[in-house]
Amino acid sequence: MLEKRQFYINGAWVDPIAGTDHNVIDPSTEEPCAVISLGGAADADSAVAAAKAAFPSWMATPVEERIGYLEKLLEVYKSRRDDIASSISMEMGAPIDMAKTQQFGTGTYHLSNFIEEAKKFEFTKMLGDHAPDDRIIYEAVGVAALITPWNWPQNQITLKVGAAAVAGCTMILKPSEESPLDAMIFAEMMHEAGFPPGVFNLVNGDGVGVGTTLTGHKDVDMVSFTGSTRAGILISQNAANTLKRVHLELGGKGANLVFDDADEKAIKRGVLRMMNNTGQSCNAPSRMLVQRGIYDKAVEEAAAVAAKVKVGAPTEEGNHIGPVVNEVQWNKIQGLIEKGISEGARLVAGGPGRPEGFNKGFYVRPTVFADVNNEMTIAREEIFGPVLSIIPFDTEEEAVEIANDTDYGLTNYIQTTDGTRGNRVARQLRSGMVEMNGNSRGAGAPFGGMKQSGNGREGGVWGIEDFLEVKSVAGWAAE
Repeated sequence: MLEKRQFYINGAWVDPIAGTDHNVIDPSTEEPCAVISLGGAADADSAVAAAKAAFPSWMATPVEERIGYLEKLLEVYKSRRDDIASSISMEMGAPIDMAKTQQFGTGTYHLSNFIEEAKKFEFTKMLGDHAPDDRIIYEAVGVAALITPWNWPQNQITLKVGAAAVAGCTMILKPSEESPLDAMIFAEMMHEAGFPPGVFNLVNGDGVGVGTTLTGHKDVDMVSFTGSTRAGILISQNAANTLKRVHLELGGKGANLVFDDADEKAIKRGVLRMMNNTGQSCNAPSRMLVQRGIYDKAVEEAAAVAAKVKVGAPTEEGNHIGPVVNEVQWNKIQGLIEKGISEGARLVAGGPGRPEGFNKGFYVRPTVFADVNNEMTIAREEIFGPVLSIIPFDTEEEAVEIANDTDYGLTNYIQTTDGTRGNRVARQLRSGMVEMNGNSRGAGAPFGGMKQSGNGREGGVWGIEDFLEVKSVAGWAAE
């Protein structure tokens, strides 16, 4: 079993001051695969002090040099693909091929996009022709606490670290204690890339301990958190006493609006998108809204597609889904599946219990419910597992009403061959993102939501701006 008890603070790996052992569980075996330390307030304080001391010089470092560090990080990152993929596969159950492509690939994608956007970003610019002696200066917010989840670990780490680094912020990363191993590899990569001591720090811990200390710390200027809505509310409350900036990327309950003129691949695309990463994505299209004229056929097809989704061990090569991350999540998902049955939804694929052939590991059957209404628990709560709810609708207006009738507002999806209708509906959906007809958002597109899905945006120029303050200067001398 791996032993990874140290933290990365001020450019060196150090022993915990107030650490307690924590087993990292392999969800495919339910057995420990590593032991880490969960830090305490003293460890968080040490990391914050290092970041605070490093901030003035890092903010003053020319942006071209900061971009250079990020370019070196990208080079190092690419060389560690197998290490990163293996750790993610072991600690959170992503199938190894998926870990090497999707999980690892998100990091190269985001770092590359930040490098490109940073080279174009005007950190100092004129207010306008009407005020030639005024300047708008974008400067780093300061010390940023970065708290990341277990489901897409490198995706979230690179979205936060890449933006913060080019903005000139110094950082303390607290990864999820469920998936800390890949984050520790990332710290090794930051060190190899040559980032100055104190610019990037890593402290493992749980939300109650290190998380609470960081989010309420007087010397932390910003919190960037990705995780549950419940945790986001607690972080906002804890951070309020210091009036620090809080950026939240939270849960979702995405609606996938399938109109009767949708293309022939729309249902299959929606089911497979839902099942990807074993349903553990905040932007998953977990509510499929289907127009009445094609509803019966769509339900039949969705059930058939889900029945063909293979479940397998993370170590196996191939195209399949693995287990969910831990016992708590498995029990929650099982409870919600049972709730769907008890509230009258029609089970057409999957159901309670482990898939056939599995008597160990946190595996979930790919599950589809039909005849769901938007008041059922499975339509209201984020399940975070491979469970799809299908809801019928008659009119465009009804579809929009159902889609928007949720506490969340992260990603919605539209399937129609009528471009005018697609554009019209996209404007009406109350979500930070809308994807139509299987089209993914482009490089540098902002990621983020409305309502209880959070605030702020990650990715591209919007992600960089979230780590910047705006300073207005009058009387700027000609240079």
